[in-house]
Amino acid sequence: MDFSAAPHPPEQKVSSEEVPPLNQPPPFSPNPIFYNGAGEIRSGWRILMYLSLVFFLYALEFIAVAVFDQRRDLHVISRIIFDELMTFAAAFGAALIISRLEYRTSGLYGLPLHSAFGKRFWQGMFLGLCEISFLVGAMKLLGSYSFGGLSFHGARIIQWALLWLVASVLIALAEEFLFRGYVQYTLAQGIGFWPAAVILSLLFGLIHRPNPGENWVGVVNIIFTGLLWAFTLRRTGNLWLAVGWHAAFDFGESFLYSVPNSGGVFEGHLSNATIAHGRTWLTGGDVGPEASLFAFVTLAIGAIVVHFWFPAEPKTPS
Repeated sequence: MDFSAAPHPPEQKVSSEEVPPLNQPPPFSPNPIFYNGAGEIRSGWRILMYLSLVFFLYALEFIAVAVFDQRRDLHVISRIIFDELMTFAAAFGAALIISRLEYRTSGLYGLPLHSAFGKRFWQGMFLGLCEISFLVGAMKLLGSYSFGGLSFHGARIIQWALLWLVASVLIALAEEFLFRGYVQYTLAQGIGFWPAAVILSLLFGLIHRPNPGENWVGVVNIIFTGLLWAFTLRRTGNLWLAVGWHAAFDFGESFLYSVPNSGGVFEGHLSNATIAHGRTWLTGGDVGPEASLFAFVTLAIGAIVVHFWFPAEPKTPS
């Protein structure tokens, strides 16, 4: 039978409006509690993740040290070096991990490796030595400081100088990165640079309050010091100037001029220096020169020096 001649049914045209839509998921709507308007995780949550990672890494280090019992027989200076190295390793290591998650370079957080111990660091060392020398010099001129005799001689001077230099640099690296590194960078994205710097400088000062011998004048000075070093970050774009400044000031207090540092007097100081009693407004008393009223003068001078030595980059017209 020939079916070719059979009539075909008429084709029915289907409107595109009648085609059922595909089962597509609804567009992603970020929760405003966790995400900002740009779709990024909010600064507070990122800081919380970072600090959790810092504590986790530090706990791993602490367990490893406890297992191998590496700190039991160390001298005080060696313990300081060991502890500050652990703190900085945890803080910077956590930032390296976070930088991969955020698709950013770790240098954005304040310590670019290509600038490590370069020009800015040594400029900071110069400023830090100038500041502590000015303070101790003022105390000497007003009859409130005596260098005294050397605590040791010969090769031991070089040995202790190197130990205190290493310790001071590690203290500076740990404290500067914790208070003006990743946390400063991330918090500034949420609330602005200077509000973040004020909050973190307040914490920077208050964390020193439990130190034996520390007082509120010293704490206030540390707060303003934190703001000054935040200013160096703002002007230079990284923390290396602040690290050098911080390290040199601590080195000058603890070793070179042998005066109290945040209420502490440690082993290995260069001389048997003495500070006159009864003039704490000048000497800082048991706290050290950072609690001297002159210390606020040096901070103001330091801010002026930074302002003119490291001028702000001109804003490009939009």
